[in-house]
Amino acid sequence: MKKITNKIGLSILLMGLSYNTLASSDHIKLLKQVESKVIDWRRDIHQNPELGNREVRTAALVAKHLKSLGMQVETGIAYTGVVGFLKGAKPGPTVMLRADMDALPVTEKTDLPFKSTKMTNYQGVDVGIMHACGHDTHVAMLMGAAEVLSSMQGELAGNVMFVFQPAEEGAPEGEEGGAELMLKQGIFDRYQPDVAFGLHITSKLNVGQIGYRSGPTMASADRFEITVTGEQTHGSTPWAGADPIAAAAQIVSGVNHIVSRQIDITKEPAIVSFGKISGGVRNNIIPEEVNMIGTIRNFDMENRQQIFDKITHTAEHTAKASGNKAKVVIKEGYPVTVNDPLLTEKMLPSLAKVVGESGLINMPKVTGAEDFSFYAMEVPGLFVFLGGTPKDTHPKDAPSNHSPYFFADESAFKLGTRALTEFTLDYLSQSN
Repeated sequence: MKKITNKIGLSILLMGLSYNTLASSDHIKLLKQVESKVIDWRRDIHQNPELGNREVRTAALVAKHLKSLGMQVETGIAYTGVVGFLKGAKPGPTVMLRADMDALPVTEKTDLPFKSTKMTNYQGVDVGIMHACGHDTHVAMLMGAAEVLSSMQGELAGNVMFVFQPAEEGAPEGEEGGAELMLKQGIFDRYQPDVAFGLHITSKLNVGQIGYRSGPTMASADRFEITVTGEQTHGSTPWAGADPIAAAAQIVSGVNHIVSRQIDITKEPAIVSFGKISGGVRNNIIPEEVNMIGTIRNFDMENRQQIFDKITHTAEHTAKASGNKAKVVIKEGYPVTVNDPLLTEKMLPSLAKVVGESGLINMPKVTGAEDFSFYAMEVPGLFVFLGGTPKDTHPKDAPSNHSPYFFADESAFKLGTRALTEFTLDYLSQSN
């Protein structure tokens, strides 16, 4: 990780000199006024988590708040999504701010007084529901930013689109969801944003730090399944059939050579990992079929397609060489999350105002995925990481996102709320 240079200090000064009426508005005071509300909203949402495409209570809370602020509100998008539209007093561009609302099938093990005790049956297993990835904080912070910005409506030279999105962690089996479905249902066609901003709280940074990266930032995430079909026979006479287990082992080896030997990784890194291999029922029976599933992570959309093609080619031909057949199914997931380089450079001074230059961290690439990527494929986007680990705890010692012990320090919320607000005010002021 690298800290930004002192050039940002000059950028902040120059930007400050160009401010118009927004420079005189007291949004810092407004931010302080909503700080306790953001904490209360977050605690309430944390105690009442909902899985993807089922965020009914959360969506109702959000919609009620946005309507109370007097803005145009649309509900029921992509099942439970909510969009609030704040029209500024003066013409200008439209800024989109996004928060995800869904929780995870994780049984919470923290000792928070507002911990979740909700349970569900997920894929046949009784399990708890927990905001183990901090989406509850995202919702609360964006609700806070909405209140601040709506109070400044008369000063805004442009508009703000508040997107509260379901199912970022993935839709239930057999359903569509998330950013891709919201776009398919026309939110960008109706509101026509010029840029998109988002943030994610993370245990990998301390409170008072904001991580950013220009260009490819988070990986694409795709699932593959390979079914190898042979001919069942007795284990004592393998020549009497076709062994799909042996073929599967060769396929694993061949597929692992794709990234290391067939993809130009000087362009961008990539990962192919097998997560499960299953086949057979008895020690002395060579089965008819073996099934393998895995994940593909990558930072370049051209490389992504090459990896898809080479997995299929490798599996089919390796299986054929030993008298088996292989069927490959690749399910495309989230694309690469790319932060627009020009927008990133333009908005760094805004982040520096929130945490200071020393608090800005140039992050390494993240092999996790985000469906904010779909928005950033449509308009210039910037997605940043908000430190949520207490200052007296080293991030390596903090429970990670998706852990049943995940914890987000409440002192970080005011910084996230301000970052969303500064993004909006600065972008609108610089565009007019």
